[in-house]
Amino acid sequence: MNLVKSVLPPMHPEGRKFLAIFAGVTVVAFLVWHVLGWVALGLTVWCYYFFRDPPRAVPLTEGLIVSPADGVVSLIEPATPPEGLGFGPEPLTRVSVFMSVFNCHVNRTPAEGQVSAVVYRPGKFVSASFDKASEDNERNALRIDLADGRSIAVVQIAGLIARRIVCWAKPGLTLRRGERFGLIRFGSRLDVYLPPGVVPLVSLGQTMVAGETVLASLTGPQTPATFRQD
Repeated sequence: MNLVKSVLPPMHPEGRKFLAIFAGVTVVAFLVWHVLGWVALGLTVWCYYFFRDPPRAVPLTEGLIVSPADGVVSLIEPATPPEGLGFGPEPLTRVSVFMSVFNCHVNRTPAEGQVSAVVYRPGKFVSASFDKASEDNERNALRIDLADGRSIAVVQIAGLIARRIVCWAKPGLTLRRGERFGLIRFGSRLDVYLPPGVVPLVSLGQTMVAGETVLASLTGPQTPATFRQD
């Protein structure tokens, strides 16, 4: 059973309609020309894996902040959080995780807390790997208030190919660390703004796993972590 799940991981419901469209096009393509049909079949398989939603081993140790996305750390720098979240003009440490079209695109909550603000802003669709994407691109920003009184910001940013940001987290909702809160189609970026004084535990170019990779610690040195499957 575990082998089957590793080859055919669960698919997020958001992808079912796209898989149906790809499958329909594949059938027509085979009727037109078998070579075209095999190309369409390959794209159908890619669509399935794009919307995959495998379980993750979420660390339970208090004070940890985990990656909100699969991908690669593309930026670590001071930056001002998006307007409307109530953070003010002071820059915070921003860690950006770039997702390619081959990454799992389900987004997970970096730290347990209550969503106090959700701010959507339309914009451009330049490559999400560029620094200016944080300012120019379509984005959806969340403020999550932590139990210790501090807050973090998580920003979903559309990319060159991405044209749809999905977020089901609403103000007042309490999210667990590693809990799913949204996704982006098809290739994009997630920014996390850390509280003052919190130092990232990742480096540029590091591969991240949503809900699993520890991005930072709110309590200083880490202790051995326990995990839950989610």
